[in-house]
Amino acid sequence: MEASAGLVAGSHNRNELVVIHGHEEHKPLKNLDGQVCEICGDGVGLTVDGDLFVACNECGFPVCRPCYEYERREGSQNCPQCKTRYKRLKGSPRVEGDDDEEDVDDIEHEFNIDDQKNKQVNVVEALLHGKMSYGRGLEDDENSQFPPVISGGRSRPVSGEFPVGSHYGEQMLSSSLHKRIHPYPMSESGSVAWDEKKEEGWKDRMDDWKLQQGNLGPEADEDTDASMLDEARQPLSRKVPIASSKINPYRMVIVARLVILAFFLRYRILNPVHDALGLWLTSIICEIWFAFSWILDQFPKWFPIDRETYLDRLSIRYEREGEPNMLAPVDFFVSTVDPMKEPPLVTANTILSILAVDYPVDKVSCYISDDGASMCTFEALSETAEFARKWVPFCKKFSIEPRAPEMYFSEKIDYLKDKVQPTFVKERRAMKREYEEFKVRINALVAKAQKVPPEGWIMQDGTPWPGNNTKDHPGMIQVFLGNSGGVDTEGNQLPRLVYVSREKRPGFQHHKKAGAMNALVRVSAVLTNAPFMLNLDCDHYINNSKAVREAMCFLMDPQTGKKVCYVQFPQRFDGIDTHDRYANRNTVFFDINMKGLDGIQGPVYVGTGCVFRRQALYGYNPPKGPKRPKMVSCDCCPCFGSRKKLKHAKSDVNGEAASLKGMDDDKEVLMSQMNFEKKFGQSSIFVTSTLMEEGGVPPSSSPAGMLKEAIHVISCGYEDKTEWGLEVGWIYGSITEDILTGFKMHCRGWRSIYCMPRRAAFKGTAPINLSDRLNQVLRWALGSIEIFFSHHCPLWYGYKEKKLKWLERFAYANTTIYPFTSIPLVAYCVLPAVCLLTDKFIMPPISTFAGLYFIALFSSIIATGVIELKWSGVSIEEWWRNEQFWVIGGVSAHLFAVIQGLLKVLAGIDTNFTVTSKATDDEDFGELYAIKWTTLLIPPTTILIINIVGVVAGVSDAINNGYQSWGPLFGKLFFSFWVIVHLYPFLKGLMGRQNRTPTIVVIWSVLLASIFSLLWVRIDPFVLKTKGPDTKLCGINC
Repeated sequence: MEASAGLVAGSHNRNELVVIHGHEEHKPLKNLDGQVCEICGDGVGLTVDGDLFVACNECGFPVCRPCYEYERREGSQNCPQCKTRYKRLKGSPRVEGDDDEEDVDDIEHEFNIDDQKNKQVNVVEALLHGKMSYGRGLEDDENSQFPPVISGGRSRPVSGEFPVGSHYGEQMLSSSLHKRIHPYPMSESGSVAWDEKKEEGWKDRMDDWKLQQGNLGPEADEDTDASMLDEARQPLSRKVPIASSKINPYRMVIVARLVILAFFLRYRILNPVHDALGLWLTSIICEIWFAFSWILDQFPKWFPIDRETYLDRLSIRYEREGEPNMLAPVDFFVSTVDPMKEPPLVTANTILSILAVDYPVDKVSCYISDDGASMCTFEALSETAEFARKWVPFCKKFSIEPRAPEMYFSEKIDYLKDKVQPTFVKERRAMKREYEEFKVRINALVAKAQKVPPEGWIMQDGTPWPGNNTKDHPGMIQVFLGNSGGVDTEGNQLPRLVYVSREKRPGFQHHKKAGAMNALVRVSAVLTNAPFMLNLDCDHYINNSKAVREAMCFLMDPQTGKKVCYVQFPQRFDGIDTHDRYANRNTVFFDINMKGLDGIQGPVYVGTGCVFRRQALYGYNPPKGPKRPKMVSCDCCPCFGSRKKLKHAKSDVNGEAASLKGMDDDKEVLMSQMNFEKKFGQSSIFVTSTLMEEGGVPPSSSPAGMLKEAIHVISCGYEDKTEWGLEVGWIYGSITEDILTGFKMHCRGWRSIYCMPRRAAFKGTAPINLSDRLNQVLRWALGSIEIFFSHHCPLWYGYKEKKLKWLERFAYANTTIYPFTSIPLVAYCVLPAVCLLTDKFIMPPISTFAGLYFIALFSSIIATGVIELKWSGVSIEEWWRNEQFWVIGGVSAHLFAVIQGLLKVLAGIDTNFTVTSKATDDEDFGELYAIKWTTLLIPPTTILIINIVGVVAGVSDAINNGYQSWGPLFGKLFFSFWVIVHLYPFLKGLMGRQNRTPTIVVIWSVLLASIFSLLWVRIDPFVLKTKGPDTKLCGINC
């Protein structure tokens, strides 16, 4: 199918794609002739006296009352046409700057200056009563309009394949760019209904205020409502600081360890080993680097905190009975590439858990990015949409957890616990049968996709699949559940489900996962434009159906929510062996490091399980809070300031505030007049959506028109000469785009939140196989190396804005520097074997006083770990597994990452990113024992062998020389055993399953035997060594 044929969109009734040609016209815009508002397109309306409402008495520019009041309250307070300041009209609330008037008609408005609560209510009412259906073109919106941002312009096609219809561009408004856009209602009867609703709200607020003053007594039947209102006014979350009995000793031990470390390094530097200077110098360099790395890792954990959320308060505030639901819409993003490595059944379970989430269905939209343009994924998604019609009502009827069917039916628990409905057992049995049939259909699709036909895939109508060439295909969008047919078996509405495969052409940079996520951001902005987005990997299903509500407790909090860019949840995993041999759970990072960052400026973004604020991803800065008043100098001595009279100081402060406000207004005008296309791309619909902080889409757009624009924004050349990937969306330049994206947000002054609900929010799969695990760690480390060598390196980026806190910078610096620790770590792990084989050591003989340094250092290390485990709740086994894999990954994956990173920077040799396999073995932990040979296994295997050889050689030599040589040997043996114990899980992984020795182990055993035999002959442990005469003194014939 040629891309130029038109919009590529599919039919959910059949597994095929149909072509929507470019003749669809946008719905005509409302005629602006006559007395209609030039901002929102609604009727100007009448005043309380029945006269025509006139906002500006100077030029008579037609503006309705809601837009007039919004401009006075939130905007520049000036007329858009003549720039004259709006005067307060009868029936309108006061704002700052209004002149004193004697004929005040509504004293209640005196109490409304900077009323944040009223501001939120107005915005919410605008969303509720305004005709803003998220992604739906309503039939009763024929005459409504949506003001475009780019005046008189049209979306120019970038790739030349999907031109936007010309009617939209011809009928755009000719008003200038400075017009403010905001989601206010567009009612057919003018603004009278709006005034009535507003006045009723003011009366209620005045009653509440009088009640607080004691002038109005509450009625008996209002006690319950009053208590609910009091509860609704409470914060939606709170910080829970770690108990001082735990955190204060922890900080004291950290400081003590830092002091002890300084004395220890001083002792090591001032006491060289003269007969082994090379070994001593190497060990000193390694130890100094380890100390530096420890500081970067430890001090960001200085302020750890926990958090609590109050879901009941969220419901009381935003889900009041008898009123429309006011929770914010959320767009869900799921990304997948290869159906062979990321099985469609796993992706289907993730999607089903999203569609069944405990959240209003009209506020949930799920977008699936298929970056491999696989027909298998497309057909599996079609089957998933059909099965969701049965699965979603079953989940919500019986409130089951988790809502991914594979995990729910495989749980080995009493599924009848807390279930009281008699029909549950029967319906569960029927649903399990339905799911098993669904699995068979999905497995059949996967089996069919194993062998690609020579002519490529053909759809049911005979049309070739557009994605047969995965590197050269048009953009594809399919709405499976949405405007029509999106109901379950009980007739209830289902969330929207959209398939997206962005356009790919040779010669274009597609930027892997980051580019796919940015394409989803633009598509969702055109179709639904929810103010918040949640991204998940295809193997991370929703384990807690209330997870989105947990995030909303932070993002929708009226006090602190506006400055939160994202809410990060910890990653939890299924299918990991009991002892977590390769530290897949990563508990130390998620339960210790991330809690520490939450107390500073927020956790880092880890790639999945994160709810974003859309405005933060667009590169906007967080809103500025009220500034503290500046201190005024006086004539007293301690001020040490310029001696000015208080009166003059006040006038100067007021004048400065006025000038600053004028500068802000100028900046706002310049911002509104800038060319948004240079930042966001050539799509007026998308640019308009970026200005809508509360979300929503233009109701005048037809579904076909929105799909056509959505195809346009996922074209491969759309991002050319824009700020996508630089300042907007997911940031390019590293395969670990998650760290880079979160870092840019924190540099702009945003803060993030770490949310750890009692029931894990999301769960995924982790590679329990040794080779897959090392390859995963290699990818993470290589991404960190790329960031280190880029201009986004935390060591030198972001100082100009001064919005990134120092401890947060320490944490980001550690995420980019930690792979370089592999070089001293490899050297330090080889040193014990070298010492044993050469009979040298890295330290001189230790005196009794010097031994206190070692005792104190080891004691502080143990004390730090014990107290850290106490306040975090991490078990000692999880901590020890983390320590072991730090060594295993450091001497293998991290080392290769440094080498590949240097090759990429110095020689331009790029490395390919391989997707981690999400496929699971049918047998429990079958993958755990599989040996997949990779070069990453060579360094740790070599280190293990030479240390084992060194131990044997050292013990043999000590036996040969007598008891006097055992004393110095103990230090060397302890050093070597430290390495072997840390590499023990790796050795166990090489051995595979018990009673089944893999071939690779046999090969290494032969190599080990050969090396040991040569060393045995060289050492001669059982031959008595005698000392002869000195030939230098008496000659050879002495």
